[in-house]
Amino acid sequence: MPNVKTQERAKGSLNACCAAEDASRAAGAWRRAFYALKHQAADLRELAGLPTIDIDLMYARTADNDPFYGRITKEFYVSARRRHPKFPLVRRLTQGVAVCTLPSTFDEYFSQIEAAGRRNFKKANRNGFTFAPIAFNDFLDDVGRIRRSTEYRQGRVPETLLSEDVEPCANPASRNGYHDYPYFGIIRDDALYAYAGCRIAGELCMIEHILGDAAVQSEGIVPMLILSIATRLKERYPAVKYFAYGSYFGAREEMRRFKRKFLFLPHRVRWHLGDRS
Repeated sequence: MPNVKTQERAKGSLNACCAAEDASRAAGAWRRAFYALKHQAADLRELAGLPTIDIDLMYARTADNDPFYGRITKEFYVSARRRHPKFPLVRRLTQGVAVCTLPSTFDEYFSQIEAAGRRNFKKANRNGFTFAPIAFNDFLDDVGRIRRSTEYRQGRVPETLLSEDVEPCANPASRNGYHDYPYFGIIRDDALYAYAGCRIAGELCMIEHILGDAAVQSEGIVPMLILSIATRLKERYPAVKYFAYGSYFGAREEMRRFKRKFLFLPHRVRWHLGDRS
């Protein structure tokens, strides 16, 4: 049976281990807090020097389109300029919007993106994937498979995307090239492996929803999708000058790097509705 001194030494060792673990956790917490503050300070410096662009949503052009497009264009304008819930001095989608100002030709855009993006595009092409505008409702099962292909993307995937059936799209067909809500996809052997829904409003194309099948993500399907959408913009939506992908500063560093790869850089945006005369 251990004597009293042995028990005291064991107790002392245990206390020392616990104290060391507590100290290690505290040091880790301080390091995380330090780096968080460091990143926030860097973001504030970058925010202060953001370039400003003006984007015209050309609301007047919705007059001869389905009323749906006038409604969603105005709703977007109001939402983008609404006060941010956490930062009331800032409007929601005006500071740090990830925007690519499209060059005059696709070849120029392709040459300016990072080399890794060009390699991914070529890899997807070699592996038999192709790009096409899609009718969303023709691929509901594939969309469900893509959504359920992983539980984690930029954080945990909402349970609704993982468990609920995919709702059909009821958007009416657009009657002109100024306002639309098209879907695009990456296809192989008649199956969909990546898709994106985009808001077209005058000078803007905003990627609002984009997902790829995690099982083949490494084959370059999402880079192919983004680059091919840029090609389609030049062909179908000549008024579009700005290709956007949500907020830049609201994304994790991994996603920021991905956006920068395709020239989605942070901007300060002044939105113009373009009222009907």
